[in-house]
Amino acid sequence: MNLAQKLGYPENTKLLIIHADDAGLSHSENQATIKTLQNGFVNSYSIMTPCPWFFEMANFAKNNPQYDCGVHLTLTCEWENYKFGPVLPLSEVSSLTDQNGHFYKSRADFKNHAKPSEIKKELTAQIEKALQFGIRPTHLDSHMCSIGVTPEILEIYKELGRQYNLPVFINKQFLESISLSNEEYNFDDMLLTDNLLLGYYNDFEKGELRNSYSKALDNAIPGLNVFLLHPAYDNFEMQGITVNHPNFGSAWRQIDFDFFTSEECGKKLKENNIQLVTWREIGSIR
Repeated sequence: MNLAQKLGYPENTKLLIIHADDAGLSHSENQATIKTLQNGFVNSYSIMTPCPWFFEMANFAKNNPQYDCGVHLTLTCEWENYKFGPVLPLSEVSSLTDQNGHFYKSRADFKNHAKPSEIKKELTAQIEKALQFGIRPTHLDSHMCSIGVTPEILEIYKELGRQYNLPVFINKQFLESISLSNEEYNFDDMLLTDNLLLGYYNDFEKGELRNSYSKALDNAIPGLNVFLLHPAYDNFEMQGITVNHPNFGSAWRQIDFDFFTSEECGKKLKENNIQLVTWREIGSIR
């Protein structure tokens, strides 16, 4: 039996998780994420525990356990003027931070400095922070896919999934596209997503991002599809956070919010016979 059949659907069903990354990043991100869950088609999200606005979103997660919520494991901070670092004391995980105590901006700097033992220590602390707050996560995923830069680091991620009995989000093609290693990855006995849907900068530059999302739903395939988005409001807060970073920037995130709360999105889901599923459902049958 394939995943669809295990979940009670026909073998060739197009399964889809519409997932919002980066909850906890900012007030704008939190409020937009909540609205897409309540009034839109987003059915999964994940929280960044190291970020200043974690507590607002954690309160929502604790009080609204009906929504699929994961821990967005965070090891990098890509923003120019908005910074954050580990949840653990810097003295315990100093290899993960720059001279100012912040996570590195790029995957390459992270890979070149981070010690595996400190990576595992920090990621465990991030999961424990969510648990101690009262959140019951449905899965694990990774900010900027930093856990995928080498096979050794990916093994830490997989081990944490086993340790906490949670599914971990892995898309083989995307992971291999951002890899910074020549070594082969081990995907044995892993639940892999069949198709990753997300926006691309060329479409954003040409003003076609919203149309590209509509087309992406047309291209959903039988199997497990995951649509990654980052809903937020294009306001002063998000503009300040994403300054000089148009890729997944403030304007981009407003488009994410607009499309995934639109009638057009709902129409596309119906036209393409797409079945929305959650990580909680998947975790229950693994």
